[in-house]
Amino acid sequence: MKALRIDRPNYVSLLDLELPHPQANEVLIKVMACGICGTDIHIFRGEYVDQYPVIPGHEFSGIIEQIGKGVTRFQIGNHVAVEPNISCDHCYYCLKNRQNFCQNWQAIGVTLPGSMAQYVIVPEKSVFILGELPFEHGTFMEPLSCVLHGIEQTNLSIGHRVAVLGAGPIGILFLQLVRLQGAIYVTVLEKHPYRAEMAKKYGADCVKRNVSDIKKDHFDVVIDATGAIPVMEQTIDLVCPGGTVLLFGVPPAGKKMSLEGFKIFRKGLTLLSSFTSVRNSFQALSLLQSKQIDVSDLISHVLPLSEFGRGIELLEKGIEDVEKVLILPQS
Repeated sequence: MKALRIDRPNYVSLLDLELPHPQANEVLIKVMACGICGTDIHIFRGEYVDQYPVIPGHEFSGIIEQIGKGVTRFQIGNHVAVEPNISCDHCYYCLKNRQNFCQNWQAIGVTLPGSMAQYVIVPEKSVFILGELPFEHGTFMEPLSCVLHGIEQTNLSIGHRVAVLGAGPIGILFLQLVRLQGAIYVTVLEKHPYRAEMAKKYGADCVKRNVSDIKKDHFDVVIDATGAIPVMEQTIDLVCPGGTVLLFGVPPAGKKMSLEGFKIFRKGLTLLSSFTSVRNSFQALSLLQSKQIDVSDLISHVLPLSEFGRGIELLEKGIEDVEKVLILPQS
């Protein structure tokens, strides 16, 4: 099979590897579509993992090609999407239903071979049936599950005013979800003209280019989907007294953020972060299948494995009206 491997930071190889075979309670998936995530960029740049080489790719869907001994829920030919985070289910955090902090955590595309390859091995427990959902849309199950986990923590309710900072794919998913949760007014921050128009298309009431243009002390919930520290530092100015800030975007590792402690105290704020998801994949897939969450306009580029580097460049530079970049390993 063909596979793309990050051998060391900033260096990739396109390889011919032997086809893997599933062991007990595993399935072999023929990868039909895989999204490039911000985490993949961090891995490529040497900012996320310590051990190389690694085959990246964790947002994916495909067809079950082989099944291992003991697999009972799936058959060869099933169209599926995958939850890449694998918990042990018996450590301290797993037993507290905080599988995202599993002490024996593994992840496809991070610690295990990922889906930037024509085939990938996956535990049966991580697999979900796509049904009629297109493969390209199925790649959004994982990022949407993470967004759902973040929303669940905010206690967002009917009538809330919300600010979503960033209108990349994650920001647009948040925009749609807060509408489903009953947000009555949503302001989006986005400087890129194409993404700003996308936010309007998906229902933003107001789109601003600069944080300084957004009303202060106004929003019940403020969600950062940028991971940009200068933006994150200003979230506490936008949220109203008694409100909630969700820091969802992934900031650079090792960089410090400055927040005014007295302002947080005086406004009685709740500050939250969110890491991956906790059993949200079924919810995410159901929302995609029912079309309550629409991702059809979020896919801006579809590339073969050999153009992974171009996909990284598109996303890092924000060029060619980029939103979501998908890799089709079978191309």
